[in-house]
Amino acid sequence: MEIVAEGLAFPEGPVAMADGSVIVVELAGGRITRCWSGRTEVVSAIGGGPNGAAIGPDGALYVCNNGGLDLEKFQNARGAGHEGRIERVDLATGRVERLYDACDGIALEAPNDIVFDADGRMWFTDLGKSHDGIRTASGLFSALPDGSAIAAINRHAVSYNGVGLSPDGAHVHVADTHQARLWRYERKVEAQRPEWVATAPGPVGFDSLAVTAAGNICVATLYEGGITTITPDGRTSKRDIPGERYVTNIAFGGADGRDAYVTLSTTGRLAKLRWDEPGLKLHYNG
Repeated sequence: MEIVAEGLAFPEGPVAMADGSVIVVELAGGRITRCWSGRTEVVSAIGGGPNGAAIGPDGALYVCNNGGLDLEKFQNARGAGHEGRIERVDLATGRVERLYDACDGIALEAPNDIVFDADGRMWFTDLGKSHDGIRTASGLFSALPDGSAIAAINRHAVSYNGVGLSPDGAHVHVADTHQARLWRYERKVEAQRPEWVATAPGPVGFDSLAVTAAGNICVATLYEGGITTITPDGRTSKRDIPGERYVTNIAFGGADGRDAYVTLSTTGRLAKLRWDEPGLKLHYNG
């Protein structure tokens, strides 16, 4: 395991770029940061709690912002100034534009992870917020990147987190944190019940995910940290990362697609592993 960057404030949402850098969000620092081996630079002081990110069809970075953390309690902050939202970041200037903070008049709670399909539509999860023993609803949404249209696919999930597309684009996969389950949706069907794919064994939770070119789903795994790989027919295996409880994200990059960039959030590090199969190439990564 190679450490690409350290000293980050709860890094999440890695995006592997064509120039060899990796962009991460710093959830506890309210920053977007570009990482090279041993070097970092701030792209944008976005504020709030940036949680997941993806390059959109216009080359901008689209960010799920959960509104920020109450660092004393390490739980999602609530109230004015802590609204969950989807934001667009110009990577050249760092300028931030808010696109969505509600759907059908209902406020977003804590947008978490995001992916773009071949049609340029974003799919994002809302984890919901936990505060003082109360949990708000979670869900899956889709939206256009120009801020003109947003739709709720499911508003009644437990704790949706990672999201990714199948190689043929027919399905959207979603990881549920507290249930440690992977669910599958048909991308072009609006009203539907998700299909259960797999549940991880053991006392673990699911975080973000990435998909391989062969269609296997690699899910960052919490508490007994590592990456759980789930085949399309639901078989599971796990690669442990000893000593790391909060392995939160995985993204593929490199010339052969086999560099796996993994965020080790509580220790503030971005690591690179060599994977045994190439990752699925995302539609718009620059």
